[in-house]
Amino acid sequence: MLGFRSYASGSSGNVSTLSDGETRIMLDCGLPWKQVQKALSFKTAEYSAICLSHSHGDHSKGIVDAVKEGQDVYLLPETREALGLSGHRIHEIKLLQQFRIGTFSVKAFPLKHDVPNCGFLFANSKGERAIYITDTPYCPYRFNNLQIIMIEANYSLPLLKDNTPSSELRRSILQDHMSLETLVKMLRANDLSKVEEIHLLHLSDNNSDAAMFKRKVEEITGKPVYVGG
Repeated sequence: MLGFRSYASGSSGNVSTLSDGETRIMLDCGLPWKQVQKALSFKTAEYSAICLSHSHGDHSKGIVDAVKEGQDVYLLPETREALGLSGHRIHEIKLLQQFRIGTFSVKAFPLKHDVPNCGFLFANSKGERAIYITDTPYCPYRFNNLQIIMIEANYSLPLLKDNTPSSELRRSILQDHMSLETLVKMLRANDLSKVEEIHLLHLSDNNSDAAMFKRKVEEITGKPVYVGG
């Protein structure tokens, strides 16, 4: 059975984990490595790899020290170059081509952001599937047979308008992050029949309402919804 947990989610740092009981994977590493180790009860050696979505510090802050500690990292070539990473622990991936991490088959798919960015589709030998999507205004792909959806819900349009007076900042958020309204449209366009959990990630401190977002997504999907830590 798939299990997901968010340890940090937002502009201050993003760290999550996915496990099927045999293979454990970290999703992004956006806190100092010592904080990541503490959050994971100093059991980071039990994780097979880190899947890194992009180079921004709130997703990659601990990655250099993670590699020094022996963690394998899967990432886009552009992300590797931006972070200056090298060595046998670094695994460049190609978009839309499958690779394996333990019991998981993984496929990265392109997402829009102001730096090269990707989401991840995970599938194990039992047919369990999960997606991880963050830091993008939309996702152009449809998915089926998912058990877990891990996805950004950064802001709501009315809250953004009320709380962000700077037109430049609003434009940046609109271009690079997913709104609740876009998320709802995406969920309605996908097959949710097997979904067991939806996790909302990367909520803005100023332009979101965790309780309202959770309630709205539960109403339109009928699925349990959790807000990332």
